[in-house]
Amino acid sequence: MRTIKLTISYDGADFHGWQVQPGVPTIQGSLHDALRKITQERITIHGASRTDTGVHAMGQVAHFKVQSSLSAAQFQRALNALLPPAIRIVAAEEMGPEFHARWLAQGKTYRYRIFRGRVLPPFDYRRALHYPWPLDEEAMAAAARQFEGEHDFTSFAASSGSEEDDRDREIRRVLYSSELVRVPESEEIAYVVRGKSFLRYMVRKIVGTLLEVGKGKLAPADIPGLFELRDRSRSGPTVPPEGLYLVSLEYPDPTNSLASLPPRRRSDRS
Repeated sequence: MRTIKLTISYDGADFHGWQVQPGVPTIQGSLHDALRKITQERITIHGASRTDTGVHAMGQVAHFKVQSSLSAAQFQRALNALLPPAIRIVAAEEMGPEFHARWLAQGKTYRYRIFRGRVLPPFDYRRALHYPWPLDEEAMAAAARQFEGEHDFTSFAASSGSEEDDRDREIRRVLYSSELVRVPESEEIAYVVRGKSFLRYMVRKIVGTLLEVGKGKLAPADIPGLFELRDRSRSGPTVPPEGLYLVSLEYPDPTNSLASLPPRRRSDRS
C-alpha cells in the first residue's frame, strides 16, 4: 500500500465541516467519493484537523493509503477534476508508510478574520465576521498575548456533551504565539494563533473573549483569572465559524528519527 499526502484548500461555507456525516455535504465525504471514482478502491482519508461547519482551510493536510499506481501528481489532477470548485488540492506527494496527517502534526496555525468597516464587501460574506462598532484594539492585542504558553483551557472550550468525557480529556494546551494584527491597507483585523493542538471551539471562544475586551467588558488583566476559574460561562461567547481559517500545519523533518516524534493523543476540533 502507498501513502499519499494531500494539502487541501476549501471554502467551508456550504459544507457541514470536515468529518463525514450522513445526508449532508462534508469535505471528507467529497474526497471519499472522488477517490473511489478514481481508484475503484474503498479508501478512507484521514484529516489533520476536523474543522467544523462553515470553517475554511488554506492548508488542511490529509492522507490516504491506496494500491493504485497513479502518481501523486495524477491524483491531484484527477481529484481537482472531480471535486466541487470550493475544494482544491493544492499539493500532493507520496510519503513513507509511517506518515499520518493527524498524529504526526506538531503545530497548527489558525487565523480569524474580523472586518471593521461599515459595510461588509459581498466578497467577504460568509468569509469574515463583520463588526463595525467601536473596539479597543490595543487592549485586545494585549489580551491576545496572555494566551501564549501552556494553560488549562477549560474556560475557552466547548463541552464534549458528556461530563465523563469532559473529566477524562486532556484540557491543557500549549500556544506558541497568539496575536491580534491589523491587516495592512484594509479595514480588517485578524487573530492569528499557532499551537500544538486545540480543543473544540477553542479559537472561536478566545476570539469572543477578545471582543469582550475590545468592548470594555473585560480587561487584559482578567485573562489569567479566567484560566483559573475553569468555567466556560465566564469567558466570552463562541463567535460564528465564518471568520475562521486553518492556515497551515507543521510536521517533523522527515530526515529525523521517528523515535523523536511526540506520542499519539486525542485532540478535539477547533
